[in-house]
Amino acid sequence: MTVDELQKMAQLFNLTTDQIIYYDGKIPQEVTMEDKDTMEQLRLIQQLEDEDKQTIFRLVEKMLTNKKFKDFFAKNAAAL
Repeated sequence: MTVDELQKMAQLFNLTTDQIIYYDGKIPQEVTMEDKDTMEQLRLIQQLEDEDKQTIFRLVEKMLTNKKFKDFFAKNAAAL
């Protein structure tokens, strides 16, 4: 690994290079949301940085708005 790669990895994971070099803990497992119940999913989302939480909320809002429009058009198209 080059110094540049180490610095990029540190930045990506919001760690210092020392924290990466001298890391003595277990590597975290990948987090999956699908196998969690709703309360656990919300707890995991609440652990995110505010900007990331806002991104998730905007995505959900967009999807819900799209669903409302699809439902509206499906209902009204059936009436034609």
